[in-house]
Amino acid sequence: MEVLRPQLIRIDGRNYRKNPVQEQTYQHEEDEEDFYQGSMECADEPCDACEVEQTPQGFRSTVRAPSLLYKHIVGRRGDTRKKIEMETKTTISIPKPGEDGEIVITGQHRNGVISARTRIDVLLDTFRRKQPFTHFLAFFLNEVEVQEGFLRFQEEVLAKCSMDHGVDSSIFQNPKKLHLTIGMLVLLSEEEIQQTCEMLQECKEEFINDISGGKPLEVEMAGIEYMNDDPGMVDVLYAKVHMKDGSNRLQELVDRVLERFQASGLIVKEWNSVKLHATVMNTLFRKDPNAEGRYNLYTADGKYIFKERESFDGRNILKLFENFYFGSLKLNSIHISQRFTIDSFGNYASCGQIDFS
Repeated sequence: MEVLRPQLIRIDGRNYRKNPVQEQTYQHEEDEEDFYQGSMECADEPCDACEVEQTPQGFRSTVRAPSLLYKHIVGRRGDTRKKIEMETKTTISIPKPGEDGEIVITGQHRNGVISARTRIDVLLDTFRRKQPFTHFLAFFLNEVEVQEGFLRFQEEVLAKCSMDHGVDSSIFQNPKKLHLTIGMLVLLSEEEIQQTCEMLQECKEEFINDISGGKPLEVEMAGIEYMNDDPGMVDVLYAKVHMKDGSNRLQELVDRVLERFQASGLIVKEWNSVKLHATVMNTLFRKDPNAEGRYNLYTADGKYIFKERESFDGRNILKLFENFYFGSLKLNSIHISQRFTIDSFGNYASCGQIDFS
């Protein structure tokens, strides 16, 4: 990272510089990532974004956070909390592990409370980004016509291209799990799942109803593309999804949903637009039928996991099935889907949804 171009973290609508820090680790101890060591100068700038109330004893601010993240504020042997308290001249009260509640910051000086609050916000954001994705916003694409079209595609590909390197039945998607992802989520409590449901409902009332006209969006799943640069070494092949009437309404809708969730911090901003696609072949399925693409490649502490995968030669598939028609369907619901789960229909379990009609 360049010193003159530090990473920016957006919290409560404000940007903070994330300066380089050096984390101290201990040998022969587990969960080294629990201890946060380093300077937090980027979080020391007083701002009015934090809600601070004056009390007879001084000043007070509260932070709601999932209990899973408390340990990162406490730190190894309580060192992180002690460091923040000492440098900001505040007292920080944190609920016990497993108990839901609020982190309470108190102090004699308003700026000290604001500084401690901002440091905690930055820590929470940093460690939240290291958590593996738990849920995703998606349209289900598993209507009967599309499932049948997908099975026909698989049958024809295996009949015509099975001699091509790496092409076999193990790398095809489960037709019951065909979906279109809008964005990945880290939801660490029932409260955050409920917050996501409420935000989806707000999206419906503010712009989804206008875009959809209160009716399902009629779309087609047709044509294929690949993710990487070399058609002779493909890892992910996907089907394209577009509106039957040729309009841009589906793209507009998902982009606005993405933008809304990015602004709230529930989705980390990686792209400005959603790529409308449905994975039909993925080489990660070769060894693990339940693999979930690139979103499987990081541990809880943000470390990259190397997934050995054998690419396939997709040149003939792309040539023969470039415009393959999987079928048409009506998109009427956006789901909050939970990763690594299966419902009674063989699809991802849904924790909530909004319907267009």
